[in-house]
Amino acid sequence: MTVTVATTEKKVTPPRTGRRRRAVEILGKWVVFASFVAVWQVITALVEEPYFPTPVTIGKSMVDLWLSGPASQLWLSDSVFGDVVPSVLRLLGGWAAAGVVGVLLGLMLGRSETLHDYFSPTISFLRSIPPPALLPVFLVLFPLGTPMQLATIIFGVVWPVLLNTIDGAHTLDETVVETTRSMRLSKPRFLATVVLPAALPKIFAGLRVSLSLALILMVISELVGSTNGIGYQMLLAQRNFSLPEMWAGIVLLGILGYVLNVLLLAVQNRVIGWHTRSKSLTGR
Repeated sequence: MTVTVATTEKKVTPPRTGRRRRAVEILGKWVVFASFVAVWQVITALVEEPYFPTPVTIGKSMVDLWLSGPASQLWLSDSVFGDVVPSVLRLLGGWAAAGVVGVLLGLMLGRSETLHDYFSPTISFLRSIPPPALLPVFLVLFPLGTPMQLATIIFGVVWPVLLNTIDGAHTLDETVVETTRSMRLSKPRFLATVVLPAALPKIFAGLRVSLSLALILMVISELVGSTNGIGYQMLLAQRNFSLPEMWAGIVLLGILGYVLNVLLLAVQNRVIGWHTRSKSLTGR
């Protein structure tokens, strides 16, 4: 009697083929983007509307604004250090502070049913308030400039991180909880070594959402009570009818958002690459 054993062989993609496929994907993305810019250029050149300058005109304004400095400053203009850098620092500072607060509170609320029940109505109420509506309140509570802008950013971006952390900590596998209880870990150590790693995928999801919100609120906060920043310069350009400069600020915000998102994704893949690989293996 012959017994036939069925074996499942996993198809392995050669490294060279994988690299070629990745290169084609990257090239395809940039071809789509270049096509978008080309269409934008053609349409705006045909329409000749002063409120919608061509990408070439916007590019020239960006060079004049930010890449016309001396060689000692790497050809960066004074506006980069006086407006762009302060905006980026406010964005990252407010986002980082909101991330720390959201993760710490989320871990505690996610692992305590009592705390979650008590604070859930308050969280739902506060996160429903649009942050721009509180700008007059922040103008009274905080000094003009960076303190007020940081308060606006932190209040607006803390909620995605907080809610995702609560969800990630609350849905922890009970088998893991029961196993760690036998180790008699202290509460802080349990949160740091068990709950936090398990909640990291959802925490990073909240951080990505909050990063986009931080960019938006950074601009909004600089439109009120500010003397520098990208948003402030865009407002001045609009008031002076310097439309190419205003569009240069819009394009710069798009570039800034893209770069920050790519950097965060790189950190995410570095920290929780195991989660992505396990999902691809299990198909979930």
